[in-house]
Amino acid sequence: MKLKHYDILIQGGGPVGLACTAWCLQKFPDAKIALLDRNPENDHDLVAGDSRGVALSHGSKLLLDTIDAWPNECADIHRVHVSQVGRFGRALMTREELKQDALGHIVRYRDIHLTLRQALRKIQARSPHFIWRHVDINKDIDTDADMSDIEAGCIVHAEGGLFKTQDWVESGRDYEQSALVGVVEVENATPHQAWERFTSEGPLAVLPSHFGPNILNLVWCGTPQSSQHRLALNDAEFLKSLQAEFGSRIGQFLTIRDRRLYELGLNYRKEITQGNEVWIGNAAQTLHPVAGQGLNLGLRDAYLLSEKLSALFSKPADEKTPVAITATLENYAQSRKVDRTATIGLTDFMARIFTSDLVPVVIARGLALSALQWLPSVKTALARQMMFGRRQ
Repeated sequence: MKLKHYDILIQGGGPVGLACTAWCLQKFPDAKIALLDRNPENDHDLVAGDSRGVALSHGSKLLLDTIDAWPNECADIHRVHVSQVGRFGRALMTREELKQDALGHIVRYRDIHLTLRQALRKIQARSPHFIWRHVDINKDIDTDADMSDIEAGCIVHAEGGLFKTQDWVESGRDYEQSALVGVVEVENATPHQAWERFTSEGPLAVLPSHFGPNILNLVWCGTPQSSQHRLALNDAEFLKSLQAEFGSRIGQFLTIRDRRLYELGLNYRKEITQGNEVWIGNAAQTLHPVAGQGLNLGLRDAYLLSEKLSALFSKPADEKTPVAITATLENYAQSRKVDRTATIGLTDFMARIFTSDLVPVVIARGLALSALQWLPSVKTALARQMMFGRRQ
């Protein structure tokens, strides 16, 4: 079988893999890129796919706007209220104090996935050397059969998956938590406001949705046992339990639908490059949803990698040597180090510190939240890290 040579092979057709492909081709349309995608070629099955709300930062929106990949349906966050159940300390962040159009956005996972597929199809029409191969969903994307006729100068691993469904575990921890997600109706909710309440079992977040001001996304983290119990409750019992835990600040919870569970943990690779291979998104790190940073970090991975690779592969053939590819990937890894370390560390710290009932920790949490409220410079620095990350 005759081998087909490509500059870049991208394994994984989720949002991060799609975005990386689109940005590479946008910057260098003549790039020879092969994308392996376990999703079907048409969008029929994906339209009825994962409807959970995903938090995207305003920085991610600005990046996706560059390839016209922002979903039509989304909910903007103008204010974020953070507090802890039964304890002192709270903080309020607003778009006005940060001088931004929005602090973040909530979109359905399937919408961001579909929009990126549609954006890539438009770019594909202007990219003569790009192939988009759809492989059998029941097969491992890394099998020899999928790549038997492909050789590539650079291999990008963007097939991440969720915690405990991944075939790699290098560093991290199992938080022994599950996230119960769903959609709740609230009486007279404040438009464009996100609420995050920290309980003894983990964060409880109520977030805007595109359905309207009174239909909100719910993310309730707890022990696997508690989460399974809540999943089994009938709607009336569940709403009563939710109201008791959250309190009356938001108003009355009226209905709940689409309840599902996801196991939570941290996986991350210490080294995200090896020779001509690089790992991005959930293939490089899987985070707790407490700060809503997982997909945002992955999109920043994809964007910076596309800058590095498009600059390299647009050079003459004699400059695209294996040594140059390895050096480019090492440079990418170094450039991502600060943002990646800060985001993983912040998320891990928040996931652990807000589940402790030790009195000194409880007091420190309250003081930290109060400091955010009364020290604008600290609040701004934290918000900007979550919105835009850091570039070295």
